[in-house]
Amino acid sequence: MRVMPSLAGAMLSACLLAPMAHAQQPAALPPQLQDFDAYVDRTRSQFDVPGIAVAIVKDGQVVLERGYGLRELGKPDKVDARTLFAIASNTKAFTSASIAMLADEGKLRLDDRVIDHLPWFRMSDPYITHEMRIRDLLAHRSGLSLGAGDLLYWPTTTYTNKEVAERLANVPIKGGFRYQYAYDNILFGVAQLVIEQASGMPYKQFLQQNFFTPLGMDDTVYNSDDLKPGDDVATGHSKADFKDLQPAPRMTWSNVGGAGGIYSSVHDLSKWVRAQLDGGVISGEGKDAKRLFSAKRQADMWTMLTPIPVSEPSVPELAEVKPNYFGYGEGWMLSDYRGRKLVWHTGGWPGMVSRITLVPEEKLGIIVLTNQEVGAAFNAVTMRALDAYLGAPETDWVAAYAKAVAKSQGDADASWKKHVAERDASAKPALPLSDYAQTYRDAWYGDIVVSQEHGKLVIRFSKTPQLIGDLTPWQHDTFVVRWRERWLNADAFLTFNLDADGHIVDAGIKPISPLTDFSFDFQDLVLKPVKQD
Repeated sequence: MRVMPSLAGAMLSACLLAPMAHAQQPAALPPQLQDFDAYVDRTRSQFDVPGIAVAIVKDGQVVLERGYGLRELGKPDKVDARTLFAIASNTKAFTSASIAMLADEGKLRLDDRVIDHLPWFRMSDPYITHEMRIRDLLAHRSGLSLGAGDLLYWPTTTYTNKEVAERLANVPIKGGFRYQYAYDNILFGVAQLVIEQASGMPYKQFLQQNFFTPLGMDDTVYNSDDLKPGDDVATGHSKADFKDLQPAPRMTWSNVGGAGGIYSSVHDLSKWVRAQLDGGVISGEGKDAKRLFSAKRQADMWTMLTPIPVSEPSVPELAEVKPNYFGYGEGWMLSDYRGRKLVWHTGGWPGMVSRITLVPEEKLGIIVLTNQEVGAAFNAVTMRALDAYLGAPETDWVAAYAKAVAKSQGDADASWKKHVAERDASAKPALPLSDYAQTYRDAWYGDIVVSQEHGKLVIRFSKTPQLIGDLTPWQHDTFVVRWRERWLNADAFLTFNLDADGHIVDAGIKPISPLTDFSFDFQDLVLKPVKQD
Protein backbone atom coordinates (compact mmCIF):
# COMPACT_ATOMS: atom_id res chain seq x y z
CA MET A 1 0.00 0.00 0.00
CA ARG A 2 1.12 3.45 -0.61
CA VAL A 3 0.67 6.42 1.69
CA MET A 4 -2.17 8.57 0.43
CA PRO A 5 -1.67 12.36 0.22
CA SER A 6 -4.17 14.52 1.99
CA LEU A 7 -5.20 18.16 2.26
CA ALA A 8 -3.29 20.23 4.78
CA GLY A 9 -5.35 22.14 7.32
CA ALA A 10 -5.74 23.17 10.94
CA MET A 11 -6.14 20.55 13.69
CA LEU A 12 -9.16 20.75 15.93
CA SER A 13 -8.31 22.55 19.14
CA ALA A 14 -9.32 19.45 21.09
CA CYS A 15 -6.14 17.67 19.94
CA LEU A 16 -4.03 18.35 23.01
CA LEU A 17 -0.55 17.04 23.60
CA ALA A 18 -0.09 13.92 25.68
CA PRO A 19 1.02 14.48 29.27
CA MET A 20 4.65 13.63 28.41
CA ALA A 21 4.76 15.88 25.41
CA HIS A 22 6.19 18.95 27.13
CA ALA A 23 8.42 17.14 29.60
CA GLN A 24 12.01 18.27 29.90
CA GLN A 25 14.09 17.10 26.94
CA PRO A 26 16.72 14.41 27.61
CA ALA A 27 20.25 15.75 27.65
CA ALA A 28 21.22 13.33 24.87
CA LEU A 29 19.11 15.15 22.29
CA PRO A 30 21.03 17.40 19.88
CA PRO A 31 20.31 21.15 19.88
CA GLN A 32 18.08 20.95 16.79
CA LEU A 33 15.64 18.76 18.72
CA GLN A 34 15.29 20.92 21.82
CA ASP A 35 12.01 22.23 20.38
CA PHE A 36 10.99 18.85 19.01
CA ASP A 37 7.70 18.69 20.93
CA ALA A 38 6.55 21.97 19.44
CA TYR A 39 7.70 20.82 16.01
CA VAL A 40 5.68 17.60 16.19
CA ASP A 41 2.69 19.56 17.44
CA ARG A 42 3.02 21.91 14.46
CA THR A 43 3.25 18.87 12.15
CA ARG A 44 0.03 17.46 13.58
CA SER A 45 -1.71 20.78 13.13
CA GLN A 46 -0.52 21.34 9.58
CA PHE A 47 -1.50 17.89 8.33
CA ASP A 48 -4.62 17.24 10.45
CA VAL A 49 -3.14 14.30 12.34
CA PRO A 50 -4.92 13.58 15.63
CA GLY A 51 -2.04 11.58 17.12
CA ILE A 52 1.64 10.82 16.53
CA ALA A 53 4.09 8.62 18.44
CA VAL A 54 7.87 8.97 18.00
CA ALA A 55 10.91 7.07 19.24
CA ILE A 56 14.59 7.72 18.52
CA VAL A 57 17.30 5.13 19.17
CA LYS A 58 20.94 6.26 19.18
CA ASP A 59 24.02 4.20 19.99
CA GLY A 60 21.96 1.44 21.57
CA GLN A 61 19.91 3.76 23.78
CA VAL A 62 16.36 5.04 23.47
CA VAL A 63 16.88 8.80 23.70
CA LEU A 64 13.28 9.81 22.96
CA GLU A 65 10.04 7.88 23.25
CA ARG A 66 6.72 9.67 23.55
CA GLY A 67 3.27 10.32 22.20
CA TYR A 68 1.50 13.45 21.04
CA GLY A 69 -2.18 14.19 20.59
CA LEU A 70 -5.22 11.95 20.67
CA ARG A 71 -5.88 8.31 19.98
CA GLU A 72 -9.23 9.31 18.45
CA LEU A 73 -10.80 12.65 17.63
CA GLY A 74 -13.54 13.65 20.04
CA LYS A 75 -12.32 11.34 22.80
CA PRO A 76 -9.99 12.24 25.69
CA ASP A 77 -7.52 9.32 25.51
CA LYS A 78 -4.05 10.55 24.64
CA VAL A 79 -1.35 8.89 22.58
CA ASP A 80 1.64 7.70 24.60
CA ALA A 81 4.75 5.67 23.87
CA ARG A 82 2.85 2.40 24.36
CA THR A 83 -0.13 3.26 22.16
CA LEU A 84 -0.57 0.59 19.49
CA PHE A 85 -0.80 1.55 15.83
CA ALA A 86 -1.18 -0.57 12.70
CA ILE A 87 2.37 -0.62 11.33
CA ALA A 88 1.13 -2.07 8.01
CA SER A 89 3.98 -2.72 5.56
CA ASN A 90 6.61 -2.25 8.26
CA THR A 91 5.56 -5.84 8.99
CA LYS A 92 7.48 -6.88 5.86
CA ALA A 93 10.81 -6.52 7.65
CA PHE A 94 9.61 -9.05 10.25
CA THR A 95 8.64 -11.44 7.46
CA SER A 96 12.05 -11.04 5.84
CA ALA A 97 13.76 -11.56 9.20
CA SER A 98 11.69 -14.71 9.73
CA ILE A 99 12.95 -16.09 6.42
CA ALA A 100 16.51 -15.14 7.45
CA MET A 101 16.14 -16.95 10.75
CA LEU A 102 14.90 -20.12 9.04
CA ALA A 103 17.79 -19.89 6.56
CA ASP A 104 20.27 -19.67 9.45
CA GLU A 105 18.65 -22.80 10.91
CA GLY A 106 19.01 -24.67 7.61
CA LYS A 107 15.26 -25.08 7.16
CA LEU A 108 15.29 -23.29 3.83
CA ARG A 109 17.57 -21.43 1.45
CA LEU A 110 16.78 -18.08 -0.11
CA ASP A 111 17.49 -19.59 -3.52
CA ASP A 112 15.02 -22.46 -3.04
CA ARG A 113 12.19 -22.49 -5.53
CA VAL A 114 8.89 -21.54 -3.92
CA ILE A 115 7.36 -24.71 -5.40
CA ASP A 116 9.94 -26.75 -3.46
CA HIS A 117 8.12 -25.64 -0.29
CA LEU A 118 4.62 -24.98 -1.65
CA PRO A 119 4.11 -27.47 -4.52
CA TRP A 120 0.68 -26.03 -5.32
CA PHE A 121 2.02 -22.47 -5.84
CA ARG A 122 1.28 -21.01 -9.27
CA MET A 123 1.78 -17.68 -11.00
CA SER A 124 -0.09 -16.98 -14.25
CA ASP A 125 3.16 -17.55 -16.17
CA PRO A 126 4.58 -21.11 -15.98
CA TYR A 127 8.19 -19.92 -16.33
CA ILE A 128 7.82 -17.54 -13.39
CA THR A 129 6.11 -20.29 -11.40
CA HIS A 130 9.09 -22.58 -11.96
CA GLU A 131 11.79 -19.97 -11.39
CA MET A 132 10.31 -17.97 -8.50
CA ARG A 133 12.73 -18.24 -5.56
CA ILE A 134 12.01 -17.42 -1.94
CA ARG A 135 14.21 -14.32 -2.28
CA ASP A 136 11.97 -13.10 -5.13
CA LEU A 137 8.98 -13.06 -2.77
CA LEU A 138 10.69 -10.30 -0.78
CA ALA A 139 11.91 -8.00 -3.57
CA HIS A 140 8.98 -6.62 -5.66
CA ARG A 141 10.37 -7.83 -8.98
CA SER A 142 7.93 -10.60 -9.94
CA GLY A 143 6.39 -9.02 -13.04
CA LEU A 144 3.11 -8.30 -11.26
CA SER A 145 1.71 -4.79 -11.63
CA LEU A 146 1.70 -2.23 -8.82
CA GLY A 147 -0.43 -3.55 -5.96
CA ALA A 148 -1.57 -6.55 -8.00
CA GLY A 149 -4.00 -8.78 -6.15
CA ASP A 150 -4.54 -6.37 -3.27
CA LEU A 151 -8.31 -6.45 -3.73
CA LEU A 152 -8.19 -10.06 -2.54
CA TYR A 153 -7.75 -8.68 1.00
CA TRP A 154 -8.08 -4.86 0.77
CA PRO A 155 -10.51 -3.86 2.19
CA THR A 156 -10.97 -6.95 4.37
CA THR A 157 -12.28 -9.95 2.41
CA THR A 158 -13.57 -13.41 3.32
CA TYR A 159 -10.77 -15.24 1.51
CA THR A 160 -8.26 -17.28 3.53
CA ASN A 161 -4.51 -16.74 3.25
CA LYS A 162 -4.10 -19.85 1.11
CA GLU A 163 -7.06 -18.89 -1.11
CA VAL A 164 -5.44 -15.50 -1.72
CA ALA A 165 -2.17 -17.17 -2.70
CA GLU A 166 -3.92 -19.73 -4.90
CA ARG A 167 -5.65 -16.96 -6.84
CA LEU A 168 -2.26 -15.66 -7.94
CA ALA A 169 -2.55 -18.27 -10.70
CA ASN A 170 -4.92 -15.89 -12.49
CA VAL A 171 -3.47 -12.48 -11.57
CA PRO A 172 -2.03 -11.09 -14.84
CA ILE A 173 1.70 -10.53 -15.31
CA LYS A 174 2.27 -7.00 -16.60
CA GLY A 175 6.08 -6.77 -16.61
CA GLY A 176 9.24 -8.83 -17.00
CA PHE A 177 10.33 -11.26 -14.29
CA ARG A 178 13.16 -9.69 -12.26
CA TYR A 179 13.11 -6.84 -14.76
CA GLN A 180 11.74 -3.87 -12.83
CA TYR A 181 10.32 -2.74 -9.51
CA ALA A 182 6.57 -2.91 -8.86
CA TYR A 183 5.47 -2.92 -5.23
CA ASP A 184 3.24 -5.80 -4.19
CA ASN A 185 1.82 -7.20 -0.97
CA ILE A 186 0.50 -10.56 -2.09
CA LEU A 187 3.89 -12.28 -2.39
CA PHE A 188 4.67 -11.46 1.23
CA GLY A 189 1.52 -13.44 2.02
CA VAL A 190 3.09 -16.32 0.09
CA ALA A 191 6.30 -15.81 2.11
CA GLN A 192 4.20 -16.19 5.24
CA LEU A 193 3.00 -19.58 3.99
CA VAL A 194 6.60 -20.61 3.29
CA ILE A 195 7.52 -19.66 6.87
CA GLU A 196 4.65 -21.74 8.22
CA GLN A 197 5.60 -24.73 6.07
CA ALA A 198 9.30 -24.57 7.00
CA SER A 199 8.78 -23.88 10.71
CA GLY A 200 5.80 -26.14 11.27
CA MET A 201 3.87 -23.48 13.15
CA PRO A 202 1.41 -20.66 12.38
CA TYR A 203 3.07 -17.37 11.53
CA LYS A 204 1.44 -15.71 14.52
CA GLN A 205 3.12 -18.23 16.83
CA PHE A 206 6.44 -17.90 14.97
CA LEU A 207 6.51 -14.13 15.45
CA GLN A 208 5.60 -14.40 19.12
CA GLN A 209 8.14 -17.12 19.87
CA ASN A 210 11.05 -15.75 17.84
CA PHE A 211 10.65 -11.97 17.95
CA PHE A 212 8.04 -10.51 20.26
CA THR A 213 8.92 -12.55 23.35
CA PRO A 214 12.75 -12.50 23.03
CA LEU A 215 12.74 -8.75 22.36
CA GLY A 216 10.27 -7.98 25.15
CA MET A 217 7.71 -6.57 22.72
CA ASP A 218 5.01 -7.33 25.25
CA ASP A 219 2.26 -5.15 23.79
CA THR A 220 2.73 -6.04 20.11
CA VAL A 221 0.08 -8.23 18.47
CA TYR A 222 -0.05 -10.19 15.22
CA ASN A 223 -3.00 -8.25 13.81
CA SER A 224 -6.08 -6.32 14.85
CA ASP A 225 -7.99 -9.53 15.63
CA ASP A 226 -5.83 -9.85 18.77
CA LEU A 227 -6.70 -6.40 20.14
CA LYS A 228 -8.81 -6.44 23.29
CA PRO A 229 -11.30 -3.94 24.72
CA GLY A 230 -9.48 -1.37 26.81
CA ASP A 231 -6.16 -1.74 24.97
CA ASP A 232 -4.08 1.40 24.51
CA VAL A 233 -4.68 1.52 20.75
CA ALA A 234 -5.04 4.35 18.26
CA THR A 235 -8.00 4.73 15.93
CA GLY A 236 -7.20 5.47 12.31
CA HIS A 237 -8.59 8.56 10.58
CA SER A 238 -9.32 9.23 6.93
CA LYS A 239 -10.51 12.29 5.05
CA ALA A 240 -13.74 11.16 3.45
CA ASP A 241 -13.87 12.46 -0.12
CA PHE A 242 -10.33 13.73 0.61
CA LYS A 243 -11.88 16.52 2.72
CA ASP A 244 -13.65 15.59 5.96
CA LEU A 245 -11.56 13.98 8.70
CA GLN A 246 -13.33 11.07 10.37
CA PRO A 247 -12.46 7.80 12.16
CA ALA A 248 -11.85 4.87 9.81
CA PRO A 249 -13.20 1.41 10.64
CA ARG A 250 -10.62 -0.99 12.01
CA MET A 251 -9.49 -3.51 9.40
CA THR A 252 -7.83 -6.92 9.68
CA TRP A 253 -5.31 -8.57 7.37
CA SER A 254 -5.80 -12.06 8.78
CA ASN A 255 -5.48 -13.48 5.25
CA VAL A 256 -2.14 -11.87 4.36
CA GLY A 257 -0.60 -10.98 7.72
CA GLY A 258 2.96 -11.34 6.46
CA ALA A 259 2.51 -8.25 4.30
CA GLY A 260 1.16 -5.88 6.90
CA GLY A 261 -0.79 -7.15 9.89
CA ILE A 262 1.20 -6.18 12.99
CA TYR A 263 0.02 -3.65 15.59
CA SER A 264 2.83 -2.20 17.69
CA SER A 265 4.00 0.87 19.61
CA VAL A 266 7.11 3.02 19.48
CA HIS A 267 8.04 1.56 22.86
CA ASP A 268 8.11 -1.96 21.45
CA LEU A 269 9.47 -1.03 18.04
CA SER A 270 12.44 0.71 19.64
CA LYS A 271 13.54 -2.77 20.79
CA TRP A 272 13.19 -4.11 17.25
CA VAL A 273 15.14 -1.17 15.85
CA ARG A 274 17.88 -1.54 18.45
CA ALA A 275 18.30 -5.22 17.50
CA GLN A 276 18.50 -4.26 13.82
CA LEU A 277 21.16 -1.63 14.51
CA ASP A 278 23.09 -4.18 16.62
CA GLY A 279 23.31 -6.56 13.67
CA GLY A 280 20.66 -8.93 14.99
CA VAL A 281 22.28 -9.34 18.43
CA ILE A 282 19.83 -9.07 21.33
CA SER A 283 22.11 -10.00 24.25
CA GLY A 284 25.68 -11.02 25.07
CA GLU A 285 28.85 -10.49 23.09
CA GLY A 286 31.14 -12.43 20.78
CA LYS A 287 30.58 -16.19 20.73
CA ASP A 288 28.09 -15.86 23.58
CA ALA A 289 25.90 -13.38 21.71
CA LYS A 290 22.25 -14.31 21.32
CA ARG A 291 21.07 -13.41 17.83
CA LEU A 292 17.84 -13.12 15.92
CA PHE A 293 19.72 -13.77 12.67
CA SER A 294 23.31 -13.87 11.47
CA ALA A 295 25.31 -10.85 10.37
CA LYS A 296 25.49 -12.32 6.87
CA ARG A 297 21.75 -12.62 6.63
CA GLN A 298 21.29 -9.03 7.79
CA ALA A 299 23.78 -7.85 5.17
CA ASP A 300 21.72 -9.67 2.55
CA MET A 301 18.49 -8.06 3.75
CA TRP A 302 20.15 -4.66 3.41
CA THR A 303 21.60 -5.34 -0.06
CA MET A 304 19.77 -3.96 -3.09
CA LEU A 305 17.98 -6.58 -5.17
CA THR A 306 15.65 -4.35 -7.16
CA PRO A 307 16.70 -0.86 -8.33
CA ILE A 308 14.01 1.81 -8.20
CA PRO A 309 14.19 4.79 -10.58
CA VAL A 310 15.05 8.03 -8.80
CA SER A 311 12.40 10.62 -9.64
CA GLU A 312 12.52 14.37 -9.32
CA PRO A 313 10.90 15.80 -6.17
CA SER A 314 7.37 17.10 -6.70
CA VAL A 315 8.37 20.55 -5.40
CA PRO A 316 11.78 22.32 -5.30
CA GLU A 317 11.65 22.53 -1.50
CA LEU A 318 12.23 18.75 -1.36
CA ALA A 319 15.37 18.79 -3.52
CA GLU A 320 17.61 17.76 -0.61
CA VAL A 321 15.57 14.58 -0.13
CA LYS A 322 16.36 13.28 -3.62
CA PRO A 323 18.68 10.28 -3.18
CA ASN A 324 21.65 9.32 -5.30
CA TYR A 325 20.41 5.73 -5.37
CA PHE A 326 17.17 4.01 -4.48
CA GLY A 327 16.20 0.36 -4.33
CA TYR A 328 14.66 -2.53 -2.44
CA GLY A 329 16.42 -5.28 -0.53
CA GLU A 330 14.60 -8.02 1.37
CA GLY A 331 11.76 -6.25 3.15
CA TRP A 332 13.58 -2.90 3.33
CA MET A 333 13.88 0.23 1.18
CA LEU A 334 17.48 1.34 0.58
CA SER A 335 18.63 4.86 -0.29
CA ASP A 336 21.02 7.56 0.87
CA TYR A 337 20.75 10.96 2.53
CA ARG A 338 23.61 13.41 3.08
CA GLY A 339 26.22 10.73 2.43
CA ARG A 340 24.75 8.07 4.71
CA LYS A 341 22.97 4.89 3.77
CA LEU A 342 19.33 4.73 4.86
CA VAL A 343 17.51 1.45 5.52
CA TRP A 344 13.84 2.20 5.89
CA HIS A 345 10.23 1.35 5.17
CA THR A 346 6.81 2.94 5.34
CA GLY A 347 3.42 1.48 6.09
CA GLY A 348 -0.02 2.50 4.85
CA TRP A 349 -3.28 1.31 6.37
CA PRO A 350 -6.83 2.66 6.34
CA GLY A 351 -6.45 5.61 8.69
CA MET A 352 -2.82 5.03 9.73
CA VAL A 353 0.61 5.50 8.15
CA SER A 354 4.09 5.03 9.57
CA ARG A 355 7.81 5.11 8.85
CA ILE A 356 10.81 3.34 10.38
CA THR A 357 14.23 4.65 9.35
CA LEU A 358 17.65 3.24 10.19
CA VAL A 359 21.03 4.92 9.65
CA PRO A 360 23.41 2.01 10.33
CA GLU A 361 26.59 4.11 10.11
CA GLU A 362 25.30 6.39 12.87
CA LYS A 363 23.61 3.63 14.94
CA LEU A 364 20.49 5.76 14.61
CA GLY A 365 16.87 4.66 14.34
CA ILE A 366 13.76 6.83 14.00
CA ILE A 367 10.20 5.51 14.39
CA VAL A 368 7.14 7.61 13.55
CA LEU A 369 3.60 6.22 13.85
CA THR A 370 0.52 8.28 12.97
CA ASN A 371 -3.25 7.83 12.94
CA GLN A 372 -4.04 9.72 9.75
CA GLU A 373 -3.39 8.88 6.10
CA VAL A 374 -0.86 11.57 5.29
CA GLY A 375 2.74 10.54 4.74
CA ALA A 376 3.88 14.15 4.76
CA ALA A 377 3.59 14.10 8.56
CA PHE A 378 5.87 11.13 9.20
CA ASN A 379 8.31 12.43 6.59
CA ALA A 380 8.47 15.90 8.16
CA VAL A 381 9.17 14.42 11.59
CA THR A 382 11.69 11.88 10.28
CA MET A 383 13.64 14.44 8.28
CA ARG A 384 13.87 16.83 11.23
CA ALA A 385 15.36 14.07 13.39
CA LEU A 386 17.75 12.94 10.63
CA ASP A 387 19.05 16.47 10.10
CA ALA A 388 19.59 16.93 13.83
CA TYR A 389 21.81 13.86 14.10
CA LEU A 390 23.59 14.29 10.78
CA GLY A 391 24.58 17.89 11.48
CA ALA A 392 22.56 19.27 8.57
CA PRO A 393 21.20 22.82 8.41
CA GLU A 394 17.76 23.22 9.95
CA THR A 395 15.05 22.97 7.27
CA ASP A 396 11.36 23.72 7.56
CA TRP A 397 10.21 20.28 6.45
CA VAL A 398 6.63 20.96 7.54
CA ALA A 399 6.37 23.81 5.03
CA ALA A 400 8.16 21.79 2.33
CA TYR A 401 5.88 18.79 2.63
CA ALA A 402 2.82 21.02 2.91
CA LYS A 403 3.67 22.38 -0.54
CA ALA A 404 4.00 18.83 -1.87
CA VAL A 405 0.59 17.90 -0.44
CA ALA A 406 -0.97 21.02 -1.93
CA LYS A 407 0.51 20.20 -5.32
CA SER A 408 -0.82 16.62 -5.20
CA GLN A 409 -4.27 17.90 -4.35
CA GLY A 410 -4.05 20.51 -7.09
CA ASP A 411 -3.06 17.87 -9.63
CA ALA A 412 -6.02 15.73 -8.54
CA ASP A 413 -8.39 18.67 -8.88
CA ALA A 414 -7.05 19.38 -12.37
CA SER A 415 -7.51 15.73 -13.33
CA TRP A 416 -11.17 15.84 -12.28
CA LYS A 417 -11.79 19.08 -14.14
CA LYS A 418 -10.35 17.46 -17.27
CA HIS A 419 -12.76 14.55 -16.93
CA VAL A 420 -15.67 16.97 -16.53
CA ALA A 421 -14.58 19.08 -19.51
CA GLU A 422 -14.35 16.04 -21.79
CA ARG A 423 -17.63 14.50 -20.69
CA ASP A 424 -20.58 14.39 -23.10
CA ALA A 425 -23.42 14.40 -20.61
CA SER A 426 -25.95 13.89 -23.42
CA ALA A 427 -24.41 10.52 -24.35
CA LYS A 428 -26.68 8.07 -22.56
CA PRO A 429 -26.07 4.34 -21.91
CA ALA A 430 -26.73 2.19 -24.96
CA LEU A 431 -28.77 -0.36 -23.01
CA PRO A 432 -31.62 -0.25 -20.50
CA LEU A 433 -30.26 -0.24 -16.94
CA SER A 434 -31.72 -3.70 -16.38
CA ASP A 435 -29.36 -5.14 -19.02
CA TYR A 436 -26.30 -4.05 -17.04
CA ALA A 437 -27.65 -5.76 -13.91
CA GLN A 438 -25.80 -9.07 -14.05
CA THR A 439 -23.25 -11.15 -12.18
CA TYR A 440 -19.74 -10.60 -13.54
CA ARG A 441 -16.72 -12.75 -12.84
CA ASP A 442 -13.06 -11.79 -12.78
CA ALA A 443 -10.59 -14.64 -13.14
CA TRP A 444 -8.62 -13.76 -9.99
CA TYR A 445 -11.00 -11.78 -7.77
CA GLY A 446 -14.21 -13.75 -8.30
CA ASP A 447 -17.78 -12.54 -8.62
CA ILE A 448 -18.91 -8.92 -8.69
CA VAL A 449 -22.66 -8.34 -8.82
CA VAL A 450 -24.43 -5.40 -10.46
CA SER A 451 -28.09 -5.26 -9.45
CA GLN A 452 -30.96 -2.88 -10.10
CA GLU A 453 -32.48 -1.52 -6.92
CA HIS A 454 -35.16 1.18 -6.78
CA GLY A 455 -34.49 2.11 -10.39
CA LYS A 456 -30.72 2.51 -9.91
CA LEU A 457 -27.70 0.26 -10.30
CA VAL A 458 -25.67 -0.99 -7.33
CA ILE A 459 -22.34 -2.86 -7.45
CA ARG A 460 -21.19 -5.34 -4.81
CA PHE A 461 -17.87 -7.17 -4.56
CA SER A 462 -18.93 -10.63 -3.37
CA LYS A 463 -15.96 -11.24 -1.06
CA THR A 464 -15.54 -7.65 0.22
CA PRO A 465 -18.40 -6.46 2.46
CA GLN A 466 -17.25 -2.84 2.40
CA LEU A 467 -17.16 -2.54 -1.39
CA ILE A 468 -20.76 -1.59 -2.12
CA GLY A 469 -21.27 1.33 -4.50
CA ASP A 470 -23.98 3.18 -6.36
CA LEU A 471 -23.63 3.54 -10.13
CA THR A 472 -24.45 6.81 -11.87
CA PRO A 473 -24.36 7.14 -15.69
CA TRP A 474 -21.38 9.25 -16.77
CA GLN A 475 -21.32 9.05 -20.57
CA HIS A 476 -22.02 6.31 -23.09
CA ASP A 477 -21.53 2.98 -21.26
CA THR A 478 -19.33 4.40 -18.52
CA PHE A 479 -20.72 4.81 -15.00
CA VAL A 480 -19.31 6.46 -11.89
CA VAL A 481 -19.00 4.11 -8.91
CA ARG A 482 -19.58 6.01 -5.69
CA TRP A 483 -18.70 3.77 -2.75
CA ARG A 484 -21.04 4.04 0.21
CA GLU A 485 -18.08 3.92 2.60
CA ARG A 486 -16.81 7.41 1.81
CA TRP A 487 -13.58 6.98 3.79
CA LEU A 488 -12.35 4.58 1.10
CA ASN A 489 -11.59 7.50 -1.25
CA ALA A 490 -11.70 5.11 -4.20
CA ASP A 491 -14.55 6.23 -6.47
CA ALA A 492 -14.07 4.80 -9.94
CA PHE A 493 -15.20 4.70 -13.55
CA LEU A 494 -16.89 1.43 -14.57
CA THR A 495 -16.98 0.97 -18.36
CA PHE A 496 -18.98 -1.75 -20.11
CA ASN A 497 -17.74 -2.94 -23.50
CA LEU A 498 -20.38 -4.03 -26.01
CA ASP A 499 -20.10 -6.17 -29.13
CA ALA A 500 -21.60 -5.30 -32.53
CA ASP A 501 -24.94 -6.80 -31.48
CA GLY A 502 -25.18 -4.70 -28.33
CA HIS A 503 -24.30 -7.48 -25.88
CA ILE A 504 -21.97 -6.83 -22.94
CA VAL A 505 -18.63 -8.53 -23.58
CA ASP A 506 -16.81 -7.39 -20.45
CA ALA A 507 -16.29 -4.41 -18.15
CA GLY A 508 -13.33 -2.63 -16.61
CA ILE A 509 -12.81 -0.34 -13.62
CA LYS A 510 -10.29 2.42 -12.98
CA PRO A 511 -9.94 4.92 -10.12
CA ILE A 512 -11.11 8.46 -10.79
CA SER A 513 -8.63 10.28 -8.55
CA PRO A 514 -4.83 9.95 -8.75
CA LEU A 515 -4.92 10.18 -4.94
CA THR A 516 -6.65 6.80 -4.63
CA ASP A 517 -4.50 4.20 -2.89
CA PHE A 518 -2.89 1.81 -5.37
CA SER A 519 -4.15 -1.15 -3.35
CA PHE A 520 -7.46 -0.59 -5.09
CA ASP A 521 -5.96 -2.44 -8.05
CA PHE A 522 -9.05 -2.13 -10.22
CA GLN A 523 -6.84 -1.96 -13.30
CA ASP A 524 -6.29 -5.72 -13.36
CA LEU A 525 -9.99 -6.62 -13.22
CA VAL A 526 -11.67 -7.95 -16.37
CA LEU A 527 -15.34 -8.50 -15.54
CA LYS A 528 -17.07 -10.98 -17.82
CA PRO A 529 -20.82 -11.69 -17.61
CA VAL A 530 -21.56 -15.04 -16.00
CA LYS A 531 -23.66 -17.13 -18.34
CA GLN A 532 -26.88 -18.20 -16.69
CA ASP A 533 -27.86 -21.88 -16.86
